Amino acid sequence: MPKSTLYRVSFLNQGEVYEVYARSVRSSDIFGFVELADFVFGERSSVVIDPGEDKLQREFEGVNASLIPMHSVVRIDVVDKSGTAKVTPAGDGSKVTQLPIYTQRGPSNS
Repeated sequence: MPKSTLYRVSFLNQGEVYEVYARSVRSSDIFGFVELADFVFGERSSVVIDPGEDKLQREFEGVNASLIPMHSVVRIDVVDKSGTAKVTPAGDGSKVTQLPIYTQRGPSNS
């Protein structure tokens, strides 16, 4: 049986960098979005619970697929095994900066 591909995806969400693991990453039918599906989280058998991963697991609980704006995606890696999903601040000391978003302005009414 072929091994299922596993992706580690980092993206910006409300001033934080989310790093999640998913089995399915593809271009969405909605232009400008990346679709993440089949999220993978760590085993619940351990006594120690990581609060960052627990937050993400609760946030994506019951979600079949999530559409992430393309300009928010920082990085997508193909990995051999799942790690710990995490949330880190993307503040002033961070090496991650969101790309500027350019919008078309209509004619000025001045």
